[in-house]
Amino acid sequence: MSMIPDELVEQVRDSADLVGIIGWVELVCLVAYVIPRTSPIGAVLLTGYLGGATATQVRVEDPWFLFPIAVGVLIWGALWLRDPRVVAILGNNG
Repeated sequence: MSMIPDELVEQVRDSADLVGIIGWVELVCLVAYVIPRTSPIGAVLLTGYLGGATATQVRVEDPWFLFPIAVGVLIWGALWLRDPRVVAILGNNG
C-alpha cells in the first residue's frame, strides 16, 4: 500500500514509483544542505528540485505554486545567514 494518495499521483500524472524516487532525491539534496561543508551545493540542488516542483504545480494549475518559491528563498536566506562563503559570493551590501 502506497503512502501517496492516488488522487495526488493522478493530478501530477506521475507513477507512484517515480514519486518515491523523487522523494529520495529530495532527501539526498536535504542531507547535502544540512552538512555545513556541502551546504552551498545542497542549496543549488534543492533550488533545482523546487524549480521542478514549481513547474509541476503551474502545469496542473495548483494555486499553491508560490510555496516552493518561498521555500527556496528561505533556503538561500538561511544559508546566507550561516555560511560566510555565500556572503562572500553574493555580497553584503548592508
